[in-house]
Amino acid sequence: MSHYRSIFHPKLFADQTFIVTGGGSGIGRATAHELASLGAHVVLLGRKVAKLETVAAEIQADDGSVSFHAQDIRDEAGVRDTIKAILADRAEHGQGQSRGRVHGLVNNAGGQYPAPLEAINQKGFETVVRTNLVGGFLMARELYSQHLRKHGGAIVNIVADMRNGMPGMGHSGAARAGMVNLTQTAALEWAKSGVRVNAIQPGWIASSGMETYPDAVRAMIPMLAKAVPLKRLGSEAEVSAAICFLLSPAAAFINGATLQVDGGAPLMPHHWPMPDHDKSKAFAGFHRNTLSADLSKLAGLPINEAGEGEAG
Repeated sequence: MSHYRSIFHPKLFADQTFIVTGGGSGIGRATAHELASLGAHVVLLGRKVAKLETVAAEIQADDGSVSFHAQDIRDEAGVRDTIKAILADRAEHGQGQSRGRVHGLVNNAGGQYPAPLEAINQKGFETVVRTNLVGGFLMARELYSQHLRKHGGAIVNIVADMRNGMPGMGHSGAARAGMVNLTQTAALEWAKSGVRVNAIQPGWIASSGMETYPDAVRAMIPMLAKAVPLKRLGSEAEVSAAICFLLSPAAAFINGATLQVDGGAPLMPHHWPMPDHDKSKAFAGFHRNTLSADLSKLAGLPINEAGEGEAG
């Protein structure tokens, strides 16, 4: 049986519990697998039960510990009840000194659709902001209020690379910028409770979300790799590794930071030649890569003999 090839010690998160929102696909799925491979019990949250069941079955097949809750993170009352239910479950089924504890939250759930600003109506704008900002706030606030305020822990918010604006997704860029500022505020206010709050800012990552875009948008994806100094897209495992680092004791003095995992794309110059090359090798730690061959190739991930994306 193949397992997640994490760079971290296999017992790094032994007997710890982490909540991963948006855990049914993409970066959330990869992160849940890595955390479980490092000894953690992972609680998956998402709106679609079928996706959560699939990922939970994968983790269990790899001998990992997992549970899941179907929850729309934009529903305040639902979030409150779900956090309460998670804590009750951990109190009943937790292991050792960590019984009843939740040690951290990966605020990964999000979503948007491509559109220029003039084509976005108020409902669409507010929906994306609620998904990418309000929902993350509700998750963090409830976990802090119900548990982390007394026990400490770590929160990692997943945002997006909007340092130079986010043309074509202005609603998402505005929400993600708000989440970066919220990260900084929470890092200050909650430090007294032993809670660290940081963010990960992924750039163009070869992830299942890219395969849901319309054909016209997907046709532009190969151009993205050329606009990165490393001349490729990132892998889900490269984002997951950064998340695990920020959750780990090695990041104990990192608070309020936003770590960019973008291959240096925003630094791409107009005046300096950046020739194509193949010198950057992707970290292919995720053993259950299910991306298309095209996306895997753009991220420098293995392709099997059948011409399909291969597990790392």
